[in-house]
Amino acid sequence: MSAPNIRRAIQLLPTCATTGIGSLPHTQLELGLQAALALDIPVLPQLPAGRPSEFMIPQALEGLPGLKWDDEGMCTVDLEAWEAGRVDFQGKLEAALSSGALEGFEPSLEGCRAWRPFLWEVEHRKLAFAKAQLAGPFTVRSVARTSDGRATLDVPGLDETIFRLVLARSLAMVKALRRAGTTPLFFLDEPGLYAFERANPRHLLAMQELRLLVVALQREGALVGLHCCGNTDWASLLDSGVDVLSLDVRLSLDAVLEESGAFARFLDSGATLSLGIIPTDLASTYEVEELVDAVEVSLKAALPPGHSFAQVGTQLLLTPACGLAMRSVVDAERVLEQLKVAQRGLREALVAEQPALRPPFAS
Repeated sequence: MSAPNIRRAIQLLPTCATTGIGSLPHTQLELGLQAALALDIPVLPQLPAGRPSEFMIPQALEGLPGLKWDDEGMCTVDLEAWEAGRVDFQGKLEAALSSGALEGFEPSLEGCRAWRPFLWEVEHRKLAFAKAQLAGPFTVRSVARTSDGRATLDVPGLDETIFRLVLARSLAMVKALRRAGTTPLFFLDEPGLYAFERANPRHLLAMQELRLLVVALQREGALVGLHCCGNTDWASLLDSGVDVLSLDVRLSLDAVLEESGAFARFLDSGATLSLGIIPTDLASTYEVEELVDAVEVSLKAALPPGHSFAQVGTQLLLTPACGLAMRSVVDAERVLEQLKVAQRGLREALVAEQPALRPPFAS
């Protein structure tokens, strides 16, 4: 399915729909699932508390020969073990990608204990949309190190295999969600793109690879999002072909809007923003109403000709600014409640802008 075709599904999303970035602090699977399923677009919960294999990098790289991780989810690849297992692993990987039989690359119980229960809930609740996520290839290869201290992005052969592994796991997850009867909203989690540099040839190649991954997922019937919670080269991401660009509002919304040409092309293509509107930094002080007002003011001031706040606002997604795994359960619950408050505020602003929009807001 091409990007323009799948992108039409954005128009079917609930107005200012809430969803999550992915990680939650719960140690009990049932409670984590309950919180994740309560969002407008239910999200696959990553639950790394006490289970470092569920941190984003080890989860994405699960199965890679020589992979090791510590209690904080920081990964290293032992080069000797990698070389010993390389040929067999690459053979299995390429056979799966060629045949499309990718079930073996879905997350395991160790990598994501909520995966199978989440698929069951998606199917039996007959969910129209469901969100899942995986660490993206730029971040994975920038953060994971080899046993001699190099970024895996800089190790020929290993960097390509990691990209192919992320491709296989992403496709496997999207295919499984499609089999469960839903339209997947699949996010590539790319906080490492804060380090992206256009002057670095390896980075430019990695950006091209990211675009190829986006297209491959769209062809499998997924709406593809990209999340970056730091500032980056936003013009490159706006032009990357993603359906949804996810960002931390207080940190990055104005920076995104300043890329006026790229932002206009992004909106013209039918893509939308996912606004991380509720801060997840516990040191932050804020009023939710002020955050909502700031979003409205920023968008109205920067929207290109032909795009109204009423039109763009209905298709926005709303999330916490980042994952919640490092917060307490009480703090996570508070953030998710505030997300509902922000949703009500934006919906009221949209009604005030165009009263005829009131019916879709019924809940």
